[in-house]
This record gives sequence, structure tokens and C-alpha cells, in this order.
Amino acid sequence: MAPTIDTKATAVHHDLPTPDPETPIRPRQPYKLSTLCVAVENPSMKDQYGSSSVPIYQSATFKGVGNEYDYSRSGNPTRSHLEHHIAKISSAARAFAVSSGMAALDVILRLLRPGDEIIAGDDLYGGTNRLLTFIRTHVGVTVHHVDTTNPNAVIPFIHPTKTAMVLLESPTNPLLKIADLALISKEVKERAPNAIVVVDNTMMSPYLQRPLEHGADIVYDSATKYLSGHHDLMAGMITCNRDDLAKQIAFTINSVGNALTPIDCFLLLRGVKTMAVRMDRQQSTSQLVATYLYSLGFKVHYPGLPDHPGREIHQRISDGNGAVLSFETGDKELSEKIVGSTRLWGISVSFGCVNSLISMPCVMSHASIDPATRAARGLPEDLIRLCVGIEDSSDLLDDLEHALIDAGAIALSAQQNKYIRVPPAHAVLNKAVEQLAIGGSNSKGVDQEWFVSAPGKVILFGEHAVVHGVTAIAASVDLRCYGLATPRNDGKLSARFNDIDNFQAEWDIESLPWDASAPLGQTERHPEDLDLQLIEAIQAGPLKELGSDKSQARNAALAFLYLYIKLMNTHRASVHFAVRATLPVGAGLGSSASFSTCAATALLLLSQRITIPSIPPPISADHPHLSHHGRHALERHNAEEANRWAFTAEKILHGNPSGVDNSVAVFGGALTYNRPGFGKTSGMESIQGFGSLRFLLTNSKVPRDTKKLVAGVGLMKLEQPEVVGSILEAIENISAQAKRSLADSSEFGRDSLLRDLSAMIIENHKHLVSLGVSHPSLEMIKETTAAPPYNLSTKLTGAGGGGCAVTLIPDDFSEALMKDLLSELVECGFDPYLTSVGGSGMGILSPYPEHSNTSSKVLLPGQVTPPETPDEAADSPYAGASFRSLFETKSLSELTVWAHSLGKWLYV
Repeated sequence: MAPTIDTKATAVHHDLPTPDPETPIRPRQPYKLSTLCVAVENPSMKDQYGSSSVPIYQSATFKGVGNEYDYSRSGNPTRSHLEHHIAKISSAARAFAVSSGMAALDVILRLLRPGDEIIAGDDLYGGTNRLLTFIRTHVGVTVHHVDTTNPNAVIPFIHPTKTAMVLLESPTNPLLKIADLALISKEVKERAPNAIVVVDNTMMSPYLQRPLEHGADIVYDSATKYLSGHHDLMAGMITCNRDDLAKQIAFTINSVGNALTPIDCFLLLRGVKTMAVRMDRQQSTSQLVATYLYSLGFKVHYPGLPDHPGREIHQRISDGNGAVLSFETGDKELSEKIVGSTRLWGISVSFGCVNSLISMPCVMSHASIDPATRAARGLPEDLIRLCVGIEDSSDLLDDLEHALIDAGAIALSAQQNKYIRVPPAHAVLNKAVEQLAIGGSNSKGVDQEWFVSAPGKVILFGEHAVVHGVTAIAASVDLRCYGLATPRNDGKLSARFNDIDNFQAEWDIESLPWDASAPLGQTERHPEDLDLQLIEAIQAGPLKELGSDKSQARNAALAFLYLYIKLMNTHRASVHFAVRATLPVGAGLGSSASFSTCAATALLLLSQRITIPSIPPPISADHPHLSHHGRHALERHNAEEANRWAFTAEKILHGNPSGVDNSVAVFGGALTYNRPGFGKTSGMESIQGFGSLRFLLTNSKVPRDTKKLVAGVGLMKLEQPEVVGSILEAIENISAQAKRSLADSSEFGRDSLLRDLSAMIIENHKHLVSLGVSHPSLEMIKETTAAPPYNLSTKLTGAGGGGCAVTLIPDDFSEALMKDLLSELVECGFDPYLTSVGGSGMGILSPYPEHSNTSSKVLLPGQVTPPETPDEAADSPYAGASFRSLFETKSLSELTVWAHSLGKWLYV
């Protein structure tokens, strides 16, 4: 017989039956929750032998036809007892026991469908974050991570039909943030009636908080924690009051077979009996521990402290403060010493056990969340989480105090005759960083003037052939685009692009089409597809006056406004963004990608999605590599985030970009790129060990028609497949050889590398000529540079048909010859640029006073003021010190030298 789903055993009501009073003569008051925790009996399921403990029905099958139980995957008497009991103490109509807390969330998330949207907090358990990332990537569900401690931050993301679920947690793990479950549930129900409000109640348990009483639709707990209390089983509980949801949940559990086993149900029932007495003891000690750490001056996160954010809300919706707290030391290494110095506190993940535990979330329970996301969500790397058990409070405090002493976090003060906190090393510097308002939860990136830059790119080998699967090699060039974001004080947004149709415009920020944009959370990535509704709204609104005669400026402004609206929805900073470039626009050198990178980086800094790493502390004998590792992680996050958003801008500018140009603009150096073909899958790979090379880039100033050139090669391939195929194979071999030479340059020597590259350049150009993509102007450049006394190797780059040619310059090429060559090319009507290839990627001018060439000027917090930076007029929207006027008026020949004279640049 097919298994049936057990519905009768858990189909109970809010006034679930409890053991009757012994005498009906005198009515008794309802049992307190602590009593209900102990009273596990189910009057409708009396044991035939009157056992004091619920029996373990360790059976996979049950005999008979049409009986209540037939197969334990679908229903088991021991599990029914457990589910009845949990429903009773949770104010629930239905309860379901599954194999773990994550299994519970998995069952719940299966209620979603592709295209649905879910709103979740930004301070989540690592496993929750991992599962949400999976469904976003593989199921097609949009996930918005927002600050759920602020209901006003949630409301903009509630869509009347798209929002299918809101996932809340209060207090959160591990920062103990408080969400107003009642208010958010009310707002969700009013704005999206079909949305399901789900609450992870693991941090509180039903003993301290029952979210169903405050409007939640589904509540789940990792029963491994407080419900069990002994860490001797894995379990999860789901409770709800809606029959429609209960039926779907029951169907999923029965289908996938993740219901809790009978033996684990028995152990969990046993644990629940002692939950009240355990948690009362744990809370009492937690309050003592939190107060002790708070008195020492640590930043402590615990709802029981009088100044904990949201404490009044927590007291309204909960019956206690829980037994988890966390605190910050100000130094990750110090935190590691403290954790390692404890004896009674066990170093372990999880919480809710009778034994006290200590951990560092960022390297343990939340390590699966990448460092960039942790930093963006304000999760301190030095955070220590304490999960208080039932040991004697004096022993726990004594062990913690000894750990703090051994780690050097506190010391005995002779004057005060007590232990006091010792400021961590470099605390003064860290404080200065906070005052600069860079990074951290108090960051004010919108008040900072940000100066950024990004290189152009050149394709060294594989042009055109890359379209047909051949590997291309691209590298950064030391001709750069510069972007300057200057704060305004008048509620306006403005932009000036000197080198793009001399564009300049100004808009009222509130008049921008914000309503047309699907909002993104602070740490949320842009979807793969562009927001076409927003693009249309920008074109019909802010850019409606720009005609087709200024198509380049229109496209650049569209990309900038699109990024601004997407990234600045919360801050809406008033800012002026100016762009200059020392690389020629439209010459095939990646000028649009470097523009996109500058715009993305500036706006990411303003929106505080990326931050500047703090100045690394002096390297000590004890920790010689600390600063390097922490700094590298932040720089990598900055680069990856900038690359994602620069690629978004490139989509607006080009429709279907390869991603090569923006990747080079962000990361610098050199990389290989290929589309599927020649037995390879598509992808990009950095060329490690690439050394900088000198090249001469010569702009023919002949416009290119890239689409026509690409189509011509495609037609030629159709008509002469064998001929073109052999050419493409030859170019592939050149690219492969060039990659090996560039990566192994230190092994074969510089002279050998230059000789190999020279030969490959000549050969690659011949093949491109055979494909018909050269141009008389490019051949003239090639002949000029190849003629004596220069004897240099030149090839076209990019699509050809005009644009630029690249010439390899040997290390021993004399300045006199270079001067003559430049003059000859200029006389021919070309624009030559002597540059290096393979250098740094995106750069940010350091905002630290230590890095600024400020002479005697006085620095304001959060400002960098170069010696020649004038103050704006008092009535200017840019009142205060600003680079703006000099940046926009410097000649291109002066721009690079001036920019680098301002101070230290931080490069990827």
C-alpha cells in the first residue's frame, strides 16, 4: 500500500489539550509555559502501558490497512508526540519535525517558484546565506538582503505580486540585531497579501519568543540548539497556523523523506522537558557576562543591556534576552588569543547547549560568507560570540577573565585597583580611520571626494579570431581614464565628460526615475539582465534633450545614470562626476571600459559598497603577515565588485560585451580570453608573472566599423572555410606561444621574450591582413616603424580597419630614435602614444592624510586637499576644498603628472 501522510497526529488547535487537573471540582489556572515544556503527554495518544516516557517506535512500517500509521517516512507515533508538543508550546496549529534546522529552511524555501522575490536580513547565519545564494543562482528566485532592523528599509522592496516571502530573524546571529516582527509582518500583509512571513526563531526558542503570535506565517527552529539543549542530536522544527501551508509542508517532507527519526524524536522530547530550567539559568548567567564585558569597555551585543539598539522592541515581543551574546575587541589577532586562552568555554560552532561555547563567527560559523559580503554587512572580523551554558556563573566569569588577561586584553590598574581594558595595538590609528569616515558601520563615503582611475587595454594577439574561438591576449595600457566624484550640497546630480562630446548636464536628484528601478539591497548584486524599464525611463526623462548627434555622450550618460540610480537608491548623494581620459576615445583601446570602471568605482565608494583598507599597522615579530592578508582581502573585494558593475555599464554601452575590456581595466596586467571553440570552453585567465612592456600605440584617426569587419570575416569563413580555418589555427598557435612566453619571461630572459614577441607580432599581423581587416593607414604605420633605423615590429589591434596599431619598443631603443619616430608619425597625420603595457588596474587616490601631498594646508576630516587645490566660492554647490576646477581644466599632457602629484594611489 502506498504511504499516507500523517495529518491527524498534528491537526490540532491553538488550545491544544494538556493533562487535565486531577479534580474537576475546583478550576485551576492555565499551566505556565515552563510547566507545558515538561508535560509532554498527548491525551489523544495514551500509551497502552502507561509509560512515563513516550516510547520509541523504532519501526519503519506498521501492519494493517487504513490505519493511522503505515510507513515512518509519512508518520510515526513518536514523531507525532513530538510535533504535538512543539505545536502546543509554540502557539501553533501544526508542527513538523525534520532532520535539521537547514532541512527545515529547505522545506520552507520549496514553497517558492522561479521569478519569486524574497526579502531577507543582512545579518544571517552562514548556512542560511549559503542556501539563499543557491536558490538565487539555480532556482531563479531574486533575493534582497536588507537591514530588517529598520522597517522603513524593508518597505521599498515589498512588491504587491512579486514578493513571495520575507525571511526574518530576531535577534540575529551573531550581532543580536532586533527586528520588529509584529510591525514588519503587518506591513508585509498590507502591501503583499500573498507573501509569507517566515521567522527563524532559533536564537530564542518557543520558550522566550513565539513569532506566530506576532503575525508570522511560518516559524522554524534548529532544534539542535535550545530545544534539545545537549548537542547530541540534529533536528529542525517547523510550526505554522495556516492549513494551506501545512499541507504543502507535509507533502514536501513526505516526498523528500527528511522527517526526524524516531530515536531523535525521543531525544528531542527529553530535551524539551528541561528547556525552561536550562534557559532560565543560561539567561541569568548571560546577563552577568554581558554586564561584565560592558563594564570593561568592550562593545557588547546583547538585548539585556540598557543601550542595546531595539531593546524596547525586543522586550515587547519576547519573554527574555536569550543566552547568546557577542563582543568586539578591536583587533582580530587579540580576539584569536582570547578564544584560544579559554579553558571552560569550549571552542565550537553552534549554540544552545548546556556547555558554554566560544567562537569567532567570521572564521567559523559564518566563514562560508565571503569576506567582502561580511564587511559590507558590518560583520566585524574581530567579533567573539559567547554561547552561555548552565555551568556556575562564577566559574565562567573567572575563566573568561583569565583568558582576557592572558591575551593582554585587560590588565590590573594599580590606581583603580581593578582590571581595566587595554586598548588594542594601533587603536589610535583605527580611531583615526573611523574619523576619516572610511569603512566600518559609521562610514560617510558620500561626504568624501573620490578620485579614481582605470587603464585602457590593448589586444596583443588574437583579434578577430577570438570571435571564432581562438584565444586572445589582452593587457592594460598605461593610458588611463580618470574620474572625480565631488560632493555637492544642493540636492543635484551633475556630470561632465570633457572628452565625450564635451558633455555636461545637471539634474534634480528627486526628479530622476527612481520608481522605474527595481531596488537592490546594499549587498545585492545586479541581475544578469539589464533593467529595461529603467533604461527607457532615463532615455525618456533626464536624457530626452540629447539628440542622435551626441550619441557617445548620450550612451555614457545613460550608463552613469543607470549605475547611480541602482547603487544610490538609499543614499541619493548629491555629487558631481567628471571624467577625463589620456587614452583616445573610440580607437579600440577600451576607453568605454575604463570609463565604466571609473563610474562604477566612484559610485561604489559613495554608496559604501566598497571601502578603502585601513593603513596597515607596523609589522611585528609576532604577526609579520597580518596586515598583508587583511588588506589583500579588501582589495580583492573592491576589484571584484567594481568589475561586476563595470560590466553592467558595458552592457548598456555595447549590448553584449565579452567582459575582457572591463576585466583588464579593473585588474590590470594581462589575461587570456576565449569563446567556445578549438576544444575549449569560454572563459578568462590571468597571465601570472606578466612583466610590463613598452609599446607605442598609434591612432590612425580612421573611424572603424567593427560590426562590418567582424561580419566580413564571418562571410569569408563561410565561403572559404578551409583557408580561414587554417589562418585561425595559426593565430591560435601564436596566442598559445605568446601566453607561454609572457608567463615564463623570468625563466627565458627579457631579451629572449622581446625577440619572440617581435616575431609573433609580425606573423600575427600577416594573418590579420589575410583576413582583410587591415587598412592603408595601418599599413603606413607598420611600414614607418619597420623601416631603418627603427626596425620595429607593428601590428593592428582591435577590429582593425582603422583605429590603432601597436608597436613593441625594445628596452634599448634610444630616446633620440623615439623622438624622431614620434615626429615622423605626427607628420603623417597620426597620434602616437608611448606607453607601457601590463601595468596596474583600477586606482583610487588614498584619502589618508599620511598619503597626501598637502604641504601646509589644513586637512578636514574626510578630505584630501592638495597644495594647489583652491577653495570653491562660499555660495558654490561645491563649497569647501575640491579638486574639481583643476581636474576639469588641466591639459591632457598635464593631467597624469598632476594626478600623481596629489598623493599615493592605491592600485589593484
